[in-house]
Amino acid sequence: MPRSRAPSLTDAEIRLMVILWGRGPATVGDVVEALPTSQSLAYSSVLTTLRILEHKGYVSHEKHGRAFVYHPVVNRK
Repeated sequence: MPRSRAPSLTDAEIRLMVILWGRGPATVGDVVEALPTSQSLAYSSVLTTLRILEHKGYVSHEKHGRAFVYHPVVNRK
C-alpha cells in the first residue's frame, strides 16, 4: 500500500519553500542552484518535490518558453 501524503510540509518541502519565499518565482534549476551544498538535491528530486507541493496547494507554476516557473501560493508564517 502506498504511503499517504502528509497534509503539512515535510522537512525537504520546507527547504524548497524557504527558497521560493526568499526568491519569489523560480525555475527548478534556480531552486537547485539556491540549495546549500550541504543540502544539495538532484534536479529530478527538486522537480518531484515541487510537483508534490503543487498538488498540496503550496505552489503553482506557469510556463515561460520551455521552462516552468514555480510561485509560492502560501505565504510564510
